[in-house]
Amino acid sequence: MTAQIPVSLYDFSATSIDGAEVPLHKYKDKVLLIVNTASQCGFTPQYQGLQALYDKYAKLGLVVLGFPCNQFGKQEPGDSDQIQSFCETRFGVSFPLFQKIEVNGNRTHPLYQYLKKAVPGIFGTEVIKWNFTKFLVDRNGTVVKRYPPMTKPEDLEKDIQALL
Repeated sequence: MTAQIPVSLYDFSATSIDGAEVPLHKYKDKVLLIVNTASQCGFTPQYQGLQALYDKYAKLGLVVLGFPCNQFGKQEPGDSDQIQSFCETRFGVSFPLFQKIEVNGNRTHPLYQYLKKAVPGIFGTEVIKWNFTKFLVDRNGTVVKRYPPMTKPEDLEKDIQALL
């Protein structure tokens, strides 16, 4: 029997911050904003903007998915409990968070392999440059756009509205 090769974002799963396996087909027919995050980064205040988008558009079908990553300046050193507590206490995060992953290198999470190939960055590079790189996915699971870390969540609002 051969392993099935993922052909859709919905073929992947990820482990939630509390340890449950989450099949991404759970988010079918939703607009997704997928972000690699960190708690000790200059961009960490973007959690506030991400939460504001989620609060404003969740009822219309937006889901923000946060994937903590410690690959950039070791800016996410905590364990899952510490990360979750920090996000909830400091920024009121209620959107889904997942366990720490790698977004570059040999141990890149399969979801991020898929995202980077679907929408490469500047000059066609697939490498994630830093924390808070964002991927916008439409209701059909198509990766529509990639945003660099310095793009503030509020600057994505028009693109998100167009997909909702």
